[in-house]
Amino acid sequence: MSDLSAPGFPEEEVRRRARAGAAAAFPPPGDYGRVLFGAEHGGDHRPAGAWDPDGGRDMLDALRITPPVLMPQRLARLIDLGREPDYRDVELTTSIGGFTSCLPVYVSALGSTRAAGGDLGLALARQAGTLGLPMVIGENVVPVNGYGRQGEAADRALLGRLRAYTEHLPDGRGGVAVQQSTEDADAEVWNLVHSDPAALPLLESGRLAFELKLGQGAKPGLGGMTVLDAEAAARIGDRYGLDDVFGDGRVLRSSTPGTFTAEILRQQIRLMRNNFPRARVWVKLHPGRDVAEAARVAAEAGADAVTVDGAEGGTGWAPGVFPAQVGLPLAECLRRLAAAGPPPCLLVSGRMWEGGRAVKSLALGARAALLAAAEDPQAGLTRFAECLALELRLLISALGKYSPDALDRDDVWSPDFPAIPAAG
Repeated sequence: MSDLSAPGFPEEEVRRRARAGAAAAFPPPGDYGRVLFGAEHGGDHRPAGAWDPDGGRDMLDALRITPPVLMPQRLARLIDLGREPDYRDVELTTSIGGFTSCLPVYVSALGSTRAAGGDLGLALARQAGTLGLPMVIGENVVPVNGYGRQGEAADRALLGRLRAYTEHLPDGRGGVAVQQSTEDADAEVWNLVHSDPAALPLLESGRLAFELKLGQGAKPGLGGMTVLDAEAAARIGDRYGLDDVFGDGRVLRSSTPGTFTAEILRQQIRLMRNNFPRARVWVKLHPGRDVAEAARVAAEAGADAVTVDGAEGGTGWAPGVFPAQVGLPLAECLRRLAAAGPPPCLLVSGRMWEGGRAVKSLALGARAALLAAAEDPQAGLTRFAECLALELRLLISALGKYSPDALDRDDVWSPDFPAIPAAG
């Protein structure tokens, strides 16, 4: 090894690329299915001390929640109750994309990655159903693991997650959104779900949605990616792009990202409305520079919910450069959406691990856990939701308000956060 050095330059990253070649563009393949990427700002897998182009700063974390001194909504609540209100009087039940949720929270899309498959995916579905939280079943589950009717492994197939959720769902709460990408469309995923007797109770009660995926926060502009062994690659190689970048028998499996213009998006939503009139329509956007325009087009075309992944979001596999350097931070997405006038139901995701980030997102226009389920497959998500609910009640009450819908832009502040112009 040469004694040549380059102080102040990402030397180790250059050396790692020189050693590993194309494989260095990705996290170590052995981490696939065991490490969730995107949890840290930038979501990178770089070693300690590696170059960080944005300093790890998170605009949403930099915001402060700012309670007023004078609280007319607290007075209104006092008159309504006939006593002084406290945080326990905050009502968290919220409408999310046409569904009724016990919290202003939903379980974001988890697709075919190994981390979300098997017992962990089923445990998450059971707990989300019990809580009455809306849940998104992500892309590529059917093309990779099957639907569940033809003897496919029930713990990994889409039908297994659907049944685990609905079997524990209370009346009138929750709902399932089934995501579809290009490969899912080829497998006719929405048609399979729409015609399945297992989905009929959801459909008849207005608790089934189909989500059109345009992108995701972990890798804006790219399709889904996973790592496959040689046997799995041979089984599904006719449906996906495969790339032998790792050189150890494992291959990179890539979905196509799909092609959208404003008119294609409008027509897709109209087609969904026409073909599945009883299902809700959700649209998933990545944190692109035109996110506000795309959200406007989707809302005007009739979408019941628009979901935006911040660049902080994502659990799946991605080239290291994407979560580190590609896509707008969630706070900037919210700023642009607020300036343009956000859609009637805006859902967001990106490191929503505690009540403060959730309240800030709600205040900026969002009307909105895999690790919790991994910690305790029986009750981890349930206890996580209990803690989140308490934090939300404490924070919303401190603002002199008593429902998530009452939050607005006046409730957050930062000297470094760009001013948010009024909509219109």
